[in-house]
Parts: sequence; structure tokens; C-alpha cells
Amino acid sequence: MSLITGITRGGSEWTPSFVTAINQAKCIGCGRCYKVCPRQVFELIEREGAMEADDDDDFDDDDDGFDDDVTMVMKLLNALDCIGCEACARVCPKKCLSHQPAPVAA
Repeated sequence: MSLITGITRGGSEWTPSFVTAINQAKCIGCGRCYKVCPRQVFELIEREGAMEADDDDDFDDDDDGFDDDVTMVMKLLNALDCIGCEACARVCPKKCLSHQPAPVAA
């Protein structure tokens, strides 16, 4: 089966590599991939298994109004909308995105 390919403005053949997964254990939820993605492929969600705040601990010592016990992580929202530009992988400081070329659909 042949892979999806394109032609650059210069006439060179180019094979896009589409996002297939996010390693959420490595992701720090910085949102860089979300900001650079032109197709809304990502979504910022609350990390599963995050430590729950104690009910008695309502004290927020930095007084910024945010719960410091909540950690966020990126999730694939619309993976099929990925155009294979790999901009997300270039800006990810933790290198937690996986990409691969895709076959041409029949």
C-alpha cells in the first residue's frame, strides 16, 4: 500500500507524518502543541489519576484563585484532522508526541 505524499512548492516529494499518540506520562500540559496546531487536533484535559485535594485543605497559599493540585495534560481530540506538518513535535519540550506516515485510503 502506498503512503500519502505531496509535492512542495519547489517540486520535491514530501511524505507527511501524522500524529498517532501522546505519551501522557511525559506530557507537562504546557499547551505549545495546542497553540501551534492549525487544525485543533489537541485538547487540554485534567490528568487522570491526579492527586485529589484533601477536603480540609481549602487554603491556597499563593492566592491566585487556581487549585494547585490539578495537573493538566494534552489529549488527541481530532487525530483525523492532523495534516502531518509535525509542528507540534517541533515545539514539544518533552518529545511526547508520536507520528507516522499513513497509507492512502482506498
